[in-house]
Amino acid sequence: MNTKINFAGIEMKNPVTVASGTFGYGREYSEFFDLGKLGAIITKGTSLKPKSGNKPPRICETASGMLNSIGLQNPGVEYFMQNDLPNLRKYDTKIIVNACGSSIEEYVELCKILDKADIDGVELNLSCPNVKEGCMAFGNTYEGVKKVTQEVRKVLSKPLIVKLTPNVTNIAEIAKGVEDGGADAVSLINTLLGMKIDIYSRRPALANNTGGLSGPAIKPVAVRMVYQVSQAVNIPIMGLGGITNAEDAIEFILAGATTISIGAANFIDPYTSIKTIEGIENYMQRFNIENISDLIGKVEMN
Repeated sequence: MNTKINFAGIEMKNPVTVASGTFGYGREYSEFFDLGKLGAIITKGTSLKPKSGNKPPRICETASGMLNSIGLQNPGVEYFMQNDLPNLRKYDTKIIVNACGSSIEEYVELCKILDKADIDGVELNLSCPNVKEGCMAFGNTYEGVKKVTQEVRKVLSKPLIVKLTPNVTNIAEIAKGVEDGGADAVSLINTLLGMKIDIYSRRPALANNTGGLSGPAIKPVAVRMVYQVSQAVNIPIMGLGGITNAEDAIEFILAGATTISIGAANFIDPYTSIKTIEGIENYMQRFNIENISDLIGKVEMN
């Protein structure tokens, strides 16, 4: 069985990665298993300068999921490169940095730095608020996505993956903007905008009022969007949103994803990604599948 995948020019030993914001920079999870077993690690969102994030409470549980409004708290790219990247490079896996910013200029400056770093690719987080456009997320329009992708592409020679928000009317159109802007791959979905109210205090459970919904509750939406995007673009897709096991992962691959990413499930069971890798291998063995690539987009629609 061959589980190797070429994703946007990144040679991965298997299609399983861990989603940005759920794995930190790997230190905590390295106490549970060898990070080298993963196809890739996608780091916590990293910005040009340190960010303190939103005020607490900024995380709460929901039915079949969780809401978060962390606010992209991180120590900044220089700290990451000096303190976290050397530790990640101890492991035999690919390193993809999730890059976030609040203006096109910030994205460009950040990616100039990352282009010189010892990493394997960049995942551009376009769910960030664009402060110059009334704080609407960059990923909300075709033109917005295309523009920031084009500008980053000019300074980044490493593989460029663009991560999209699902909070749009037509996800296929937005993904086309990513492709037309010159990205190597697209990643979807990021969290769905949600809200929870404490009926006793009659106030939102999060200090920021709303937050991003993740976990099993969003999986059907994510699978649908991955399928739609696979029909609209020719670049590879990283699928994520509610994956908790190998069956979920294979569902995304059949829908058109080349790789998958595990997020909220890491908080429930730190071994989820390893169990998913093993489960994919068992599935391939059971159904006599020699290459994992033979499953990509092979859903038979009714």
